[in-house]
Amino acid sequence: MTPVSTTDRFGVPLGTAEAAVPLHPLAAANQLLAGETVHQFIAESGAATLLAASAVAGARGPSTGPTPESLGARIDAVDLAAPLGGTNAALTEAADLYLKDAVYFHHPRYQAHLNCPVLIPAVAAEALVTSVNSSMDTWDQSAGATLIERRLTRWTAADLIGLGADADGVFTSGGTQSNLQAMLIARNHAVATRTGSLPERLAGLRIYTSADSHFSIAKAATLLGMGEDAVVAVPTDRAHRMDAHALRAAIEADTAAGLTPMAVVATAGTTDFGAIDPLAACSALAAEHGAWFHVDAAYGCGLLVSRHRDCLAGIEAADSVTVDFHKSFFQPIGSSALILADDAHFGHITHYADYLNPAGEAGTVPNQVDKSLQTTRRFDALKLWVSLRSMGTDAIGALFDELIDLAATAASLVAAHPDLELAADVQLSTVVFRYLPAAHDGAAPLDPAAVNALQDSIRAALYSSGEAMVAATTVDGARHLKLTLLNPRATLADLDAVLAAVVVAGDRLSREATR
Repeated sequence: MTPVSTTDRFGVPLGTAEAAVPLHPLAAANQLLAGETVHQFIAESGAATLLAASAVAGARGPSTGPTPESLGARIDAVDLAAPLGGTNAALTEAADLYLKDAVYFHHPRYQAHLNCPVLIPAVAAEALVTSVNSSMDTWDQSAGATLIERRLTRWTAADLIGLGADADGVFTSGGTQSNLQAMLIARNHAVATRTGSLPERLAGLRIYTSADSHFSIAKAATLLGMGEDAVVAVPTDRAHRMDAHALRAAIEADTAAGLTPMAVVATAGTTDFGAIDPLAACSALAAEHGAWFHVDAAYGCGLLVSRHRDCLAGIEAADSVTVDFHKSFFQPIGSSALILADDAHFGHITHYADYLNPAGEAGTVPNQVDKSLQTTRRFDALKLWVSLRSMGTDAIGALFDELIDLAATAASLVAAHPDLELAADVQLSTVVFRYLPAAHDGAAPLDPAAVNALQDSIRAALYSSGEAMVAATTVDGARHLKLTLLNPRATLADLDAVLAAVVVAGDRLSREATR
């Protein structure tokens, strides 16, 4: 590969005042990345990198606590029809409108949602992806990018998940799209032998999933013309895992009523509790009733490279698996994949177009659009590839293991505090709890509705102050707070600080509520 030159085509050092770049007659064309404009690319992308680095280094908390109204007024005041005349000015404005009040997932006191700090090798790889701008739909738009993605999905399927030689996958925008595509393939597989119109063939199909599963399963059923009524929410046990006995009962009741089990969806890492459904039992029931078995491991996929890999026993029996590398592999958004045990099932969604992927090329030209819901698509696999080649799976797995240990420590702190109540044992890296106010100066204790409202008020107070960010959820009708720990750089001091902030805000707000 030819190294990048430090001089322009005329031998003048890049970035000097004398750099002579021939101008295109159309002025705007000089803003396009090309061989003649790489010196400008280096200077301006470098300026953007410095702005981002300064913002990350200077963040005093995970957020400044902006409101939609305060930010909206500033953004709405921008006249988009009046350009600023240069990239530096535009970047400075963007830093003020975006970076100044961004939510910083890298900050150790950001403990709200399933967002992670990102690996530096991955961020560096993104510069390659954005600059070349390959499109992953066909071979003649991507070349080696296609082969890198295919190598990664086959490796994920075989080496990490344990599927057979026929397994393959495709990168997606995220877990919601991966789950949608899995359910689409499962639906088309189920109706392939039925007759009549598609609406007629959809009648009576059922999807079984945990009551705590991700909302994208119900959303997929709606988008696929089945409706949310086709999704059976199976009760969970005390650990918030799908109850295998309840799953069997639900399937048997439906089959007795003439309904057809289309799919069983097990979750490996629920959003709230990190619960891992009994994968082996779920796969056995799916096989017994001829249903597709999908595992949503968007969150729990980090276990694939963890010392806790045995928690995913049974995943190797899946027909399809969702993995979100932008959660548990510390990749920039988006980096997700759908993995199929038998790549022939991608045929259920393949559509050929003579202008893009002619049917005559099938099996001879590796066109990724044959397997994807998207046409134009970024080369999102490269950042994972560079991360793996730079660090290796053991290092990434160690980061995820650190999160599991951190969550166990946080749960111990919550359990030991007289004003905090733990909702359930920790399973991955989330801690669900609530603040229970003590009676103040003889005042009557808050009623359950007020205690519920208090949790949301605590969360809002922490956000507004900018000192920390936590999430909230509802468990059996009661509002709870949640720490979602996806930053291995967080320390015991950070956990103490966030929980102390919760208690201080809770005490203040509960006193105000009882005045």
